[in-house]
Amino acid sequence: MLDEAWAVSPSVALRPEPFGALAYHFGNRKLTFLKRPELVAVVESLAAHADVRSALLACGVPTEQHTAYAAALAGLAATDMIRKREAA
Repeated sequence: MLDEAWAVSPSVALRPEPFGALAYHFGNRKLTFLKRPELVAVVESLAAHADVRSALLACGVPTEQHTAYAAALAGLAATDMIRKREAA
């Protein structure tokens, strides 16, 4: 996942909250809590970067945490909150 291009699904809205954000998918009606502002920043920046690793680096996520963030993003992908995209 780290070397793949992803973006927020077009059916998803992110609503900022003090703890991070709520992600709501209008298609499958799933509601997900993003409990870390750092994860929200990464999710919001995915489309602006060539791959997940670039987004993580741009958001200041330490390299040793990349695997944990990739696992969190994989969970979001499993519910179509984020989708693979063609690399720019």
